[in-house]
Amino acid sequence: MAVARGPGRGVDIWAEAAGAAVQAGEVEAHFRHGDGGYRFARWGRPIVPVVFGVDDATLAVVKGAIEAVVALARHRMAETDPDLGANLMLFFLRDWEELLAVPGLAAMLGDVPALVARLNAQAANQYRSFRFDSGGAIKAGFAFVRMDAALAALPAETLALGQAVQMILAWGEGAFALRPALAEVRGVAVLRAPVAALIRAGYDAALPAAARDPSHALRLAARVAVQGGAG
Repeated sequence: MAVARGPGRGVDIWAEAAGAAVQAGEVEAHFRHGDGGYRFARWGRPIVPVVFGVDDATLAVVKGAIEAVVALARHRMAETDPDLGANLMLFFLRDWEELLAVPGLAAMLGDVPALVARLNAQAANQYRSFRFDSGGAIKAGFAFVRMDAALAALPAETLALGQAVQMILAWGEGAFALRPALAEVRGVAVLRAPVAALIRAGYDAALPAAARDPSHALRLAARVAVQGGAG
């Protein structure tokens, strides 16, 4: 097993032992979007998170999970973003109508009432959105989590780790439809080894921060293979 630790937060990510090798087609599927296009993007700047709607204890868990996943990726965090202040915003809500009262949200998401109506119609419990720089790298991310019964039943560490993984790369909508990002080992949620390896490969300095050619998946898969799918 391998561990990435969020400094000072008491959160560890344990990647399970290596399993079956990840094939290029499976890697590509992680970055296929609803229109069928391949779009990969990682963060191009240090991550500065801010979390709304949780108590202090949960805040420490969420920030610790983010720090741990960022360390796993060998990326960076900072105290402030020179353009945005905070560039990763996570909102935990009881119902989607709460978004209507968040000031300035339209500048980030566009037509908020239409979004709320769509999320309610879909009975969605999560929504994510990214903003990208001129080179296609992630410059800001927004995650909204409606704490329905299913999510409220999860341990805070599991929920936080899942959100951190979802925000470290601009995954495709069906990235974890067949195999989830997390597994359970001895009653504790852990990051699956192939996903951990894919995150590390995505942040390889020799690869571009953004790509739209599916051949990029071959380069990712090659790096995952070198890691053996493990941490």
